[in-house]
Parts: sequence; structure tokens; C-alpha cells
Amino acid sequence: MLGLCMGLAGVVWAQLPVASFTLAWTHSIEKVQWEEDYRVTPDGLLLGEARVKGSGAGMEIPDGAELREGAWHYQRRIPPLQPLRLGRAPEAGDYQLCLDRRCRPLGDWLGPPQADRPALELWSCATGFGAPAMD
Repeated sequence: MLGLCMGLAGVVWAQLPVASFTLAWTHSIEKVQWEEDYRVTPDGLLLGEARVKGSGAGMEIPDGAELREGAWHYQRRIPPLQPLRLGRAPEAGDYQLCLDRRCRPLGDWLGPPQADRPALELWSCATGFGAPAMD
């Protein structure tokens, strides 16, 4: 089964058998909430809709964004990411991983952000969960 792998340099720290997820975080300086929806595909993580609740330094609202329910909604057309690289430092707080609209810190799967592990990668992978494919 295809799912989400988390780790660094191809070393898997955690796997989740999911087809889609939302990555959410609060900007460390501006304190503005961001969310990005991803679909797990064989080619990588495909970004769908993204939302941001405000703007600030280095956080411009993209052209074509629509304000709905207090957040700017937009879509960027980019190729699948394989991997998606994230900075993860104790000073910045943790990302939230949302599955079926229930969010939990990445630390629930990986432990808290650590200064000696300032980066994290997410990628699509065969998770080993579920039944093997039948020919």
C-alpha cells in the first residue's frame, strides 16, 4: 500500500498508510496559520489547496487567492514533491499533521523537534501496511 514516509536522506523514521493529509503550521515570526493539503501519489506528494489566515513579511498572498471563512484559499501548480523537505527546529514549534481533519503534532510520531535534527523529509512510499497486491 502506498502511504507517507517521514525521515531524512531516505532513512524512514515513521510510516503512515494514508492517501492524503494536511500539513499545518504557525509562522514563527508572524504567528499566522498556514495549511497545505497533499495527496500521496506514486510520483510524490501532490499539493492541492493551501490556506493562510493572513500575510506578513515574506508571506505574500498569491495571485488568484480567494478570502473564504477567514482564510485565503489558493492552489499552486507544481509537480509532485518527492521529497517534501521541512525545517524543524525547537524554537519554531512543530508542524501539525492532519488526517481526516484531526490534527496532531509531528512530534506524536517523531518525538519533539531537536536542534541536532533541523530538517525532515516527507515522501510517498510503500508502507508495508495492508494486504499484498494480487496478480
